[in-house]
Order: sequence, then structure tokens, then C-alpha cells
Amino acid sequence: MSAFGDLGLPADFSHFPYVNPNAPKGGTFSELPTSRTYNGSFLTFNSLNAFILKGEGVLGMDLTFATLMVRSGNEPDAMYGLAARSVRVSEDGQTYRFTLRDGAKFHDGTPLTAHDVAWSINTLKEQGHPIITQQLRDCKGAQAADDRTVTVTFAEKRARDVPLFVAGLPIFSRAYYSKQPFDQSTLDVPLGSGPYKVGRVDTGRAIEFERVKDWWGADLPVSRGLNNFDIIRYEYYRDREVGFEGFTGRNYLFREEFTSRVWATRYDFPAFKDGRVKRAVIPDDTPSGAQGWFMNLRRAQFKDRRVREAMIDAFDFEWTNKNIMYGSYDRTHSVFQNSPLMAQGKPSPAEVALLEPFRGKVPDEVFGDPYLPPVTDASGQDRRWLRRANQLLTDAGCELKNGKRTLPDGQPFKIEFMIDEPTFTPHHTAYIKNLSTIGIEASLRVVDPVQYRARMDSFDFDITVERMGFSSTPGDSLRSYFSSQAASIKGSQNRAGIAEPAIDALIEAVVAAKTREELTTACRALDRVIRAGRYWVPHWYKASHWIAYWDVFGRPAAQPRYFRGIPATWWSAGPDQKG
Repeated sequence: MSAFGDLGLPADFSHFPYVNPNAPKGGTFSELPTSRTYNGSFLTFNSLNAFILKGEGVLGMDLTFATLMVRSGNEPDAMYGLAARSVRVSEDGQTYRFTLRDGAKFHDGTPLTAHDVAWSINTLKEQGHPIITQQLRDCKGAQAADDRTVTVTFAEKRARDVPLFVAGLPIFSRAYYSKQPFDQSTLDVPLGSGPYKVGRVDTGRAIEFERVKDWWGADLPVSRGLNNFDIIRYEYYRDREVGFEGFTGRNYLFREEFTSRVWATRYDFPAFKDGRVKRAVIPDDTPSGAQGWFMNLRRAQFKDRRVREAMIDAFDFEWTNKNIMYGSYDRTHSVFQNSPLMAQGKPSPAEVALLEPFRGKVPDEVFGDPYLPPVTDASGQDRRWLRRANQLLTDAGCELKNGKRTLPDGQPFKIEFMIDEPTFTPHHTAYIKNLSTIGIEASLRVVDPVQYRARMDSFDFDITVERMGFSSTPGDSLRSYFSSQAASIKGSQNRAGIAEPAIDALIEAVVAAKTREELTTACRALDRVIRAGRYWVPHWYKASHWIAYWDVFGRPAAQPRYFRGIPATWWSAGPDQKG
């Protein structure tokens, strides 16, 4: 199934086109965490429950649970059956009836039934992480008709992607959780049903997942050529510099590089020079989303849009890119960067039709060219833009007295940047220097990962670095990032506290889109209004992945278009098994 009914593979496909169906099994893959979902952290973990708000969840627990369906890496949102053999959708789109395939089972040999599926969906809706519960708000619930059939019902105007989200949720054992609570942070290993199970655990430092040799789903079309390593290991380092040294010493085997300075200057160690370590740049066709300094509008400093625009004007991206990041990046403009969903030029008639009800309630610029952050002279302190920032602050009632800026109520204009590891320190230092020239007293605080997540979840910060990304078919997930409702939900992804009726309405237009054309139009209109709000100081992006790896892997010639495909499609290989 897919959001708009378009599927790229025939009913009798034997495997995904980007895998080697004959890939050998065995060996070990190891890397640092490169993604963070729900309660996870890049730097540490203290819980094996990765689907609730409590604790610091470990990366990789999704490997241990089966799902009803899995996504194709070559299609924007298509899903094909794993635990589900088939799905039937009612004419009104409010009822999805999944039939489970025979032979699906948990790791202890007990059968995986529709009762487990229904329990999992209902439990996540009630007790899951706030991101999950928000995305399930249009799901009324699930009910098992028998051991093989589960019916999921949705609200009348449900978001288009909610059934896809439900089909990709982990399936838990109802019997296992009948003996212990689901919503507790724990290091107990849960009973899984996926291609891997939890192996060695070194809390806060490393975790291993062991391939289930007799996994029931291994020879299905959606699994053939995937899950090839006997061991997948994630190493945690609290310092990226130490983490890089760990890679040079072969403490782990694969690394995605996110620091331009390291990519440009540090790959000169012996193993790289003699060819034992390889590098590659692989394209990234997914929407790059938005990264930047997100301002907390719940704080008095940032309530005025003019103040937020002054914050943007004070950042010299061109200098930062040239002097700190080796010219490796492009400037981010949009929350849908690097995708057709990004607004460009004047709005189309269809966009204007969506925006017209808000004329006079949103900035006039949404009916013209979308906002672009300034392009500086790369001097580090472009006087033109700093003068403009000064004027914006003055217009907002933030007076400059003896070189210090005050808020309209007379209080000092102070802000604290909060991050959880020091890699971004040089970027902050240059920015803080510019803010001081316009009278804003700014400081940087580096906190430990546990404190960082606790403060982020409770919105206890002034400004912080955040990155958000969306699929090529966004829908309900937009509510978590931008809706008024999410702004007040602890743990939500609406870090900035955006509460704008026009944005709420345009999100619903995205959700209600009946065709991809309508979706694109609604997303572009939404993008214009979000950019007009000046909610974040835009950072940078690149439409590629920088990867480095010890030369012990094989990989398919084709790469999935919409995700990295590593380690899922790679395998452990000798010299004659790498292609």
C-alpha cells in the first residue's frame, strides 16, 4: 500500500531491486549512532525501551521487532507485507483489515498473532512516546477478530500517512507484557520477533544485536538480501574526537562523517593511506529538512518576529562555511529543503487559494517570494546586516544602552545556547561574537546527554541546535513539529513552540491532500508561512552522505533512493565478495 496508491513493484517481486539476494551471511558491522528517534541519544543509553518518554533509549531496538509491513527504499512511501500477508481497505478509507501470514513467531517460538498486533497498537497509542501518541491520534484503535486477522479503524478525516505509520509500528508480545509494565525504562531484554535479538549490552557504551539464524521472515521478498551481518554493534562515545580516534584504531568499522573539518583534514592516518580504510560520497535524494538554531518562543526574548529576524541577520553563514566548514555546505532555506515541496518564487494560483484566507493575519511576504536568509560578504561581521539587525531590535523596543541591549520591559537581553556535545562550539563562538556587537549577551552551555534531553522535553532552554527531516510524503508528522497542540505537549518535536492558526490550517490541508500535486501545493504554501515566521536561524545542508569504512564489506551496485541502506543491504566480505 501507499499514500496515493502508486506502487513500483509487481505482486510477484522476488526482492527489492537495491539488494544482492545472494549476499553471504556472517561477520560484524559496527558504527556510531547516526540517528535519534523518540527517547534516544547519540551519546549514551540506559534503557532498552526505545518507544516511551522515560529513559535514554538505545539505538537499534527496531531490529528486534517485526512490523506489519516495511517500506521500499526506492519509493516515496510504498510499503510491502512482512508480518501481514495482505491488507484490505474499506471504501471510505477508515478501516484497514490486515491478515497475518502463517509462521510468524516471537524469538521464544510462540506464535505472533493478531492479538499481539492489536495490543501493540493500542498500547503505543496510550503509553508510547508523545511523538507516537500524536501520530496515532487519528487511529481509533485496533481489534483482533481471530488469531490471524486484525482490524484497525481510523478517524473520518485521518491523516493520509497514519495507516502507513501504523503498519510500520513494532509488534510486541502481549504475553510478555502481561507480566511487566510497558511504560517503564528498563534494561531487561524484551521478547522480540524481528531479524535480530539483543546480544551483549555494555550500558551507556555499546550494544550488540545478534542475527536470528532461523528467523521466520528471512526468505520473504521484503527481507531477501537484507540483514546479512551476524552481529550489528553500536558504539557510544561522549566525545566525537575520541570517537574518531576509535575509528582509526578499528574499534568500529563504519563511520558516517558529519564534521567537515574531520572529513577535510583527518583522513591521513596509516590505514587510510594504505587502502585498508575507504571513503565514499553517496547521494541523498531525501528531503534535507531544516537544521538550525531554534528559538524557544515560550521565552520573552523571542516573542517578537523582528527580534527573531535580527537573530538571523547576525549569523554570517558565508564566513562560517568558508572558515569552519571548508566550504562543504549549502545554506538551508526551507523545512523541505532539497525537495519539490520547497516553496520557490511567487506562489502559484493554487497556493494563493490556500493562503488567501489568512491575508492580513500572516506577513504579506507569503504572497510574494519566500523568505531567504541574508547572503553576507563572508567577512565574519558584515556591517550591512548587523546594522539591519540593530534597527530591527530597536523597532521591537529592545533599546541599546551602554552597549547592552534590553528587552521592552527593561530586563537585560540575555540568551543561553544549549548543546549536548562540544562539536558545534566553534560555530557558536563566532555567532555569539556577532550577537555581542548588537548588544545581546549570549553564552554557551554544554550539558550531559541525560540533562539535555530532560530540558528539551520540558522546553527548558532559550535556543538550541535542532534538525528536522520529513519524508517525500509528509502528513501527520508535521503536526508534531509545527502545530499549536504540539507546542504544549511535553516531549513533542515542536521545540520552538510554534502556535500559529494559519500553520495549523495548512498542515490540515497537507493531511487532506488527495493527490501528490495537491500535497506539493499545500506543502509549498505551508513552507512560505513557516519561513515568514522566522522561527529558526537556518544552518546548512548537503545532499549527500560522507562515509568511511574499513575495507571488509561488500555492497550492492544499486543504492536505495530514499535511505542510506547501510547496514541493511551490505555484507561482510572477503576480496572476492565485495561487488
